[in-house]
This record gives sequence, C-alpha cells and structure tokens, in this order.
Amino acid sequence: MGNINYNALPVYQKSLALRDMSKAIARYFSYESGVFQNGKTAGLRAIIAYSLITDAALIPSAIEKVCQTSSNSGKLKNATFIHIITRNILSYCNGLEKDGVKEKEYLNLLRKEIRTFRKSFVQWRKSLISNEENQ
Repeated sequence: MGNINYNALPVYQKSLALRDMSKAIARYFSYESGVFQNGKTAGLRAIIAYSLITDAALIPSAIEKVCQTSSNSGKLKNATFIHIITRNILSYCNGLEKDGVKEKEYLNLLRKEIRTFRKSFVQWRKSLISNEENQ
C-alpha cells in the first residue's frame, strides 16, 4: 500500500488531540498514583481514568488499520470499532461525573473534543463508504 502520511488526515489529527486530552484529564482525575502497580486495589475513578487512557489510545491505531486495510468490509469494521470507542469515552465522562468529580468543566472540554472528533470522523467514514461504492 506504500507509505501513508497519517498526519495529513484531519481525522487522524483529531484523534491525536482527543488522545492527548483524554490522557491529561485522566491523569488529573486519577489522584491515586501507582494504583495499577504492586497489587494495590484501584478506586472507581482510577479504573475509569485508566480505561479512558486505554480507549483513547486505540483510536489512532484503528485509523491506521483502516488506511492499511484493502478490504472494504475490514475498513468498515474498524470504523465501527472507532465509533464504539468514542461512545465508551462519553460513558467514562458520565462515570467520572457521577463519581463526584468537581471539575466538570474538564469533562465538558473532553466532551466537546469528542464532538469535534466525531464530526471529522463522520466525514471520513462517508468518504470510505463512497470509495467502496465507486469500486
């Protein structure tokens, strides 16, 4: 397939921004440092924060997989996976809010970043579908 410049894709750039913001917010809310080491039990907030970081990191790699896959069904399957991940991230925001996070403006920033990513993602996914129909 050749070398693909992922950074030229707006959806990829948005996914990196979403990943970075998710990581920063998760670290801010996860006050229990080292909670996943030495067999310590994690609190709910730390578990949600860890899931937030993990899921947000999956999006750029899923976009890369879509670009590398030659199969149209494989592309659409990975695109569906990305949609599910963004829905999960929104659920993590709700979970952090229900866990009693006082700084809701950070969660609202993350939600706004997700909406921005989703707009870019929908356009990109439509281009995948139209490319599939043209082949």
